[in-house]
Amino acid sequence: MLADGRRVVSFSGAGLSAESGVGTFRDAPDGMWAKYDPVRLASPEGFAADPGLVIDWYAARRRTVGNAQPNPAHVALAGRGDIIHVTQNVDDLLMRAGAAVVIPLHGSIGFDRCNGGCGHIERVDMTDPPGLRDCPNCGAPLRPAVVWFGEAMPSEAWDKADRACRDCDVLLVIGTSAVVYPAAGLIDVAKAAGAEIIIVNTQPSEASPLADIELLGPAGEIVPQLL
Repeated sequence: MLADGRRVVSFSGAGLSAESGVGTFRDAPDGMWAKYDPVRLASPEGFAADPGLVIDWYAARRRTVGNAQPNPAHVALAGRGDIIHVTQNVDDLLMRAGAAVVIPLHGSIGFDRCNGGCGHIERVDMTDPPGLRDCPNCGAPLRPAVVWFGEAMPSEAWDKADRACRDCDVLLVIGTSAVVYPAAGLIDVAKAAGAEIIIVNTQPSEASPLADIELLGPAGEIVPQLL
């Protein structure tokens, strides 16, 4: 399928970066954040209620990502310059591995943007992330340039991802539970358009019924063999 596919798209979730040490909300090594409701740490309401807490949590996440390295799955994906990469992840590991076309559906943890809507955006140092600070343009607080609970995905990224999934003939789904919508709906979009679906995951997921082939195991082992 991958050899014959003329338009191959990868669709990745947290499982792609897990082997690089980038976990989910409740995977902090010391578990210190496990006591917090994820919505409190990643929503407009949570930021309004306690911006310092939210920024401290993102600083911890940024240090983790900044010190992480692309794993063999990232490198293998990046080595196929013809693949369009649609990702739910907010890390930059695919880009650092050298992937040419990456569509980040949920934004990027490597940037801050103005919470006041003035349009200011700036890159942050992931290994030494800043604390809570104000926008230099309008004085509103800066926040991570990611999509929080209750927020819409960037329309440009969504349009590109939707178009890529409608036009592909093979969709390689990697490391996603397929429960976060609307992003997970792109798998249905590709399937309905006639694409063949290959799933790589550590366990069956909500997308399993859509798979033409499902391969269970670590992405860092399976994806390089596929590509």
